[in-house]
Amino acid sequence: MTAKRIVYMDHSATTATAQEVVDVMVPWIRKGFGNPSSLYSIARESKKVVEEARANVASALGSHPDEIYFTSGGTESDNWAIKGVAYANRKKGNHIITSAIEHHAVLHTVEYLERQGFEITYLPVDETGQIRIDDLKAAITEKTILVSIMFANNEIGTIEPVAEIGKVCRERGIYFHTDAVQAIGNVPIDVQALQIDLLSLSAHKFYGPKGVGALYIRKGVRIDNFLHGGGQERRKRAGTENVAGIVGLGCAIEMAVSDMDERNRRVQALRDRILAGILEQIPYVRLNGHPEKRLPGNLNISFDFIEGESILLLLDHFGICASTGSACTSGTLEPSHVLLAIGLPAETAHGSLRLTLGQENTDEDVDYVLMHLQTVVQRLREMSPLYADHLKRVPHV
Repeated sequence: MTAKRIVYMDHSATTATAQEVVDVMVPWIRKGFGNPSSLYSIARESKKVVEEARANVASALGSHPDEIYFTSGGTESDNWAIKGVAYANRKKGNHIITSAIEHHAVLHTVEYLERQGFEITYLPVDETGQIRIDDLKAAITEKTILVSIMFANNEIGTIEPVAEIGKVCRERGIYFHTDAVQAIGNVPIDVQALQIDLLSLSAHKFYGPKGVGALYIRKGVRIDNFLHGGGQERRKRAGTENVAGIVGLGCAIEMAVSDMDERNRRVQALRDRILAGILEQIPYVRLNGHPEKRLPGNLNISFDFIEGESILLLLDHFGICASTGSACTSGTLEPSHVLLAIGLPAETAHGSLRLTLGQENTDEDVDYVLMHLQTVVQRLREMSPLYADHLKRVPHV
């Protein structure tokens, strides 16, 4: 029996752990089990590799190693950044600004704080998914203590004007946090030049292991601890360190930034081939997100008259892995809050497909996806009463 071909184009959900990363992790799972907080030699060895990984993360971000704190992933990092700043600075003010298209790790966190008496402003975005700097300036009050705007959107790939946001926040004396989970390895990041105060990242988005991430906290930022217990992470984040995971993160981030430009040029060329093929072969589609200021591997397309979930199921029959949006909300029947925020009607938002390419994708993958996507869309439209009604109104199509 011939094995089904698998074409993976859901890299924004997660990436496969690189073999090089696995190789450096394995010794710290099996033999290097020492607790980094202990004093004997095998513990000191664990401590040493944790600090080497910290230095790798700092180098990738343009920060100092003492400003890097390891966490369990992007969700914890977002929660810590937002809640930690909120509670540590509530005497100064209780107002936080975010955007309408943030990941739920941010949105649900600020909603929680809103129930605790904090005031939250949700900035709208334009039709490409970018916030307007004038809206940000207008939203700032004397009580504003934090602005949390993602670096790049996980669904539509739009890159936000991070440098301008950082400049506004620094001039006003307001902390700026950015969820950069999707940006690491895809966009050059220098936290000093961009005037970022806090930044979240997660290893499994750039070919590292799941369950480990980091939070950059600029020196001088007032922030409460999120987890309480022992004195790990310079008494900022309690819990025995995940040594193997941290080693994997350190290796993965070093690899992600070392060949970023060349890799992204190739991935973007593949993405652009898919877009051109879709626009040529399939009518009644639209590209969601900024046409230029977007992640190199991200393609989010809406197909009129059909459901995105049905597209996914049929693509899966051909071994094509994609999504309709964030993997963290795949179980909901609600239309994407991101697509609604950029002005799409609910029925159009329901017909969206996200293809996110990675370094292992090939020209053959692109050809395979284009061939089967056209067939899938045509089949679903033939069964769609909405499309039938449309043909009655426009019979020549």
